[in-house]
Amino acid sequence: MKKRFWLITSIVVILALALAACQTAAATEAAAMEEAPAMEEAAPAEEAAPAEEAAMADAIDCTGVTAGDTITMLYQWSGAEEERLNEILQPFVDACGVVVAPESTRDQALLDTKVQAGTPPDVAFWNVAQLVQYKDTLKTMDELGAHGDNYAAFFKDPGTVDGKWLGLPIKADIKTIIWYSPAVFAAKGYTVPTTWDELDALVEQMVANGDVPWSMGMESGDATGWTGSDFIQDIMLVQQGPQYVLDLIAGTVSYDDAGVKQAYETYGKWAMDPVYTVDGAQGTLSTNFNDAIFKVFADPPEAMMVKQSGFAGGNVATQYPDLVYGTDYDFFPVPGAQGLQGGADWLMAFSDSPAVKALVAYLSSTEGGANWAKASFDLSPNKGANGNYVDPALIKKGDALANTKGFTPDIGDTIPGGFGSAEFKGISDYVNGGDLDTILSGLAVVQAEGLAQ
Repeated sequence: MKKRFWLITSIVVILALALAACQTAAATEAAAMEEAPAMEEAAPAEEAAPAEEAAMADAIDCTGVTAGDTITMLYQWSGAEEERLNEILQPFVDACGVVVAPESTRDQALLDTKVQAGTPPDVAFWNVAQLVQYKDTLKTMDELGAHGDNYAAFFKDPGTVDGKWLGLPIKADIKTIIWYSPAVFAAKGYTVPTTWDELDALVEQMVANGDVPWSMGMESGDATGWTGSDFIQDIMLVQQGPQYVLDLIAGTVSYDDAGVKQAYETYGKWAMDPVYTVDGAQGTLSTNFNDAIFKVFADPPEAMMVKQSGFAGGNVATQYPDLVYGTDYDFFPVPGAQGLQGGADWLMAFSDSPAVKALVAYLSSTEGGANWAKASFDLSPNKGANGNYVDPALIKKGDALANTKGFTPDIGDTIPGGFGSAEFKGISDYVNGGDLDTILSGLAVVQAEGLAQ
């Protein structure tokens, strides 16, 4: 659907130029189970001074673009997310005079239909799996003029298919974080750990004090188990590192490997015992993942910590509007993790028109990264975002992203052939008392079959 916002903006730009006589998150990480309210209300970005706006316009390369050129877009964002995308794109629209014709949908079948009919959008913001699906149709980021130096190799690699860089990582969120109450920690004399050994010692200290360390409920209907999957992957990032996770996704390491078993056993110690988590195994299996978040911030709290993705902050703010971020609720990165787990949205281009090239160049530029950060549209993998976040939570997450040595997608979301659902069930069966070796052997078979497709 064309947005009136873009039409009016484009008409104004075209008229101005004529008078002068010249010239886009969000499952498995995509699944509805993780579709939660946005993070805390973002702090509004300061308006740029006229001189700053002029300098920004001069920095945007509009080579070959004619005022009135149209870029069709397809993405999954709507509401506040779409507004933030508009804010990011506005300097580009102002500088180049393009008309942006966006369409918002969460139905990937619409994108498939358009591609199969030979009428794809010029640009789509979608998932990494579509880069493989449409690899023969997409334009490479290199030929579009993307600024590759602004991205770490571990962000470019997932968007590279058969040696061709097809996807620009445009938006990211991280999962490798633990939520807690600074006020409660202070009252009880607990200190935020900075190593895995310190976290383990903190957990035992909490138990000794009569507190329940974790709230690990993972009930989510047919997707029950996904929070367990995230937790186990983060443990792998501590014990084995990001390359190990990537090797599991690629199939060069079998899912019944000793490193996987070690992570499951570490997770199981906490997830099954009522000393370590609310109501033990039964609570882990039957407590809804969202309710598990709230237990940490209830009065009095039922647990001290919950490991959950970035969206948890928004849920807490909605459930407990009187709580203050940074005082009553906050997070810290999983201590000892050698990389981060997270999700990303990808820009893929079906057109190499001058307008699309200008868009890709802008979004991948230092200025594009900075504008993404200032708009508080989650995190940007673009190095230009560093130091430009204005939302307190995003500043903290942005620092973690900027300093990480690796970034891994969700294992269950990435291995095809129904592996994710099988993994969720396997984790649930393990927490329910199933034999771990048997469970992992079965999942290794599903992993191999899925990757053989």
